[in-house]
Amino acid sequence: MLTSVDTDLIRVLADPLRLQIVTLLARETLCTTHLIEETGAKQTNLSNHLKVLREAGVVETEPCGRFTYYRLRPDVIASLAGQFAGLAETARATAENNTKRSCP
Repeated sequence: MLTSVDTDLIRVLADPLRLQIVTLLARETLCTTHLIEETGAKQTNLSNHLKVLREAGVVETEPCGRFTYYRLRPDVIASLAGQFAGLAETARATAENNTKRSCP
């Protein structure tokens, strides 16, 4: 059971389309039109996924005329990566110490 990792954020990023959006936004700030072109998703589907990413704090928006641009929040991704790094370090120490619970 992952207790030291933000499981809600993992669920958000587990969706293939949302992960694709995050990957695209890691490279550049894009508007909805760009994201539709890049992903091939329908506008309503894409908008729903962007809403989930916004509400999770993964992306932020910037209005520009009649378009809305989306930008990845690297601090959120870095925080999750740090949590996984900590989990890996704990597992490494457990393996090195051969720590195991005895059976009853």
